[in-house]
Amino acid sequence: MYERRNQPLLPVLRFYRRLARSVAWGLGLIAGSLVIGVLGYHAIAGFDWADSFVNAAMILSGMGPIGELHSVGAKVFAGIYAIYSGVALISTTAVIFAPIIHRLLHRFHLEEEPDK
Repeated sequence: MYERRNQPLLPVLRFYRRLARSVAWGLGLIAGSLVIGVLGYHAIAGFDWADSFVNAAMILSGMGPIGELHSVGAKVFAGIYAIYSGVALISTTAVIFAPIIHRLLHRFHLEEEPDK
């Protein structure tokens, strides 16, 4: 997917396409994670849809839960979802920023042609 050290730097337009694809994957990860959280809070914790969304969004963003959990199942789900959210946040950041970091590193490591 990425060019090797001995290959030239990717043209800007292709780089922007690569970056857009990474951002789309990152947004898909966020949206999927949010759906999992909303459905879990609604089905397991018994929250209404708005409260389920707020709780899932707050946990996913690292802010913490809003509503009080009353059942053991809801607390277990919230804990597992919080751990998953931490990993998802790091993974999503890596997916989105990978093309930028790769381009910077590739630019620094391009071998210059010797003077003729």
